[in-house]
Amino acid sequence: MTGIVAVDIGGTHARFALATVEGGRVVAMAPPVTLKTAEHASFQTAWEAFGAMQAGPLPRLASIAVACPTQGEVLKLTNNPWVIRPALIPEKLHLDRFTLVNDFEAIAHAVAQAPADAFGPLAGPDAPLPARGTITILGPGTGLGVASLLRQEGRYHVLPSEGGHVDFAPLDTIEDAILAHLRRAFRRVSVERLLSGPGLENIYTALAALEGRAVPSRDNRALWTAAMDGSDSLAAAALDRFMLTLGSVAGDLALAHGAAGVVVAGGLGQRLAGRLPGSGFAERFAAKGRFESRMAQIPVRTIMLAEPGLYGAAAAFAVEAV
Repeated sequence: MTGIVAVDIGGTHARFALATVEGGRVVAMAPPVTLKTAEHASFQTAWEAFGAMQAGPLPRLASIAVACPTQGEVLKLTNNPWVIRPALIPEKLHLDRFTLVNDFEAIAHAVAQAPADAFGPLAGPDAPLPARGTITILGPGTGLGVASLLRQEGRYHVLPSEGGHVDFAPLDTIEDAILAHLRRAFRRVSVERLLSGPGLENIYTALAALEGRAVPSRDNRALWTAAMDGSDSLAAAALDRFMLTLGSVAGDLALAHGAAGVVVAGGLGQRLAGRLPGSGFAERFAAKGRFESRMAQIPVRTIMLAEPGLYGAAAAFAVEAV
């Protein structure tokens, strides 16, 4: 068995955990440590802070998931000011070997290795995720992550992507108005402009403009709270639109991938899991014209692992090490 450090770096938080891998699988994970990226000058200083919390020296092996593409000499995270230079990681972190993956590439590894009871139903038939074929994975959080997983003959392959940056396609007159409003702020309106933590505010301000309302000043966390508890009817309406759009986009991605299953992940995806089944998500997911009956037969699930990014980062290292 091999001990490693698993890391999941997102836009808002960096999560760390000690993990044990063997035979291409994750066999154990210690409780995670979550640090705010805004409170640390760099990945290295956050790594050192995590190390200082441990009883002994850190393993010299690591698997690091980052919320950006992993190609290039310099990695610039989409929603995080840290700059990471992969070539300097061994020197700065005192590592003998490391694996570097996209954050949703890690989630896809988690989907591939997690037990069947780690998934909860959102839409489609009451059936497990398929053992063969393609599974689409998407999840709103600080941004919108997208990846796909291909299962074949007891093996699997993960395909990372930047599918969260495809164009937003409105489906009714209210969404036409949302798109028109957002075009005034953004040269191009991607689905991430709506399906992310900041996306709820974008929808909210667009709906306020539609009704001619002044938008009260509040931070994003307060807006999400008001939307979830229903204390602000316009925020609640924005959340309804968020969930409808998530269904539409999940269906679009499943069509594009030829998916036999779909998993919704991400911090917000997990937070909304209890609301999605009754939100119109399933109807929007299936509403693909001539493919509607096929879409209705695709199982759509949420992953219920507490830290799927960390688990998936460890799984990615385990697979590579075999």
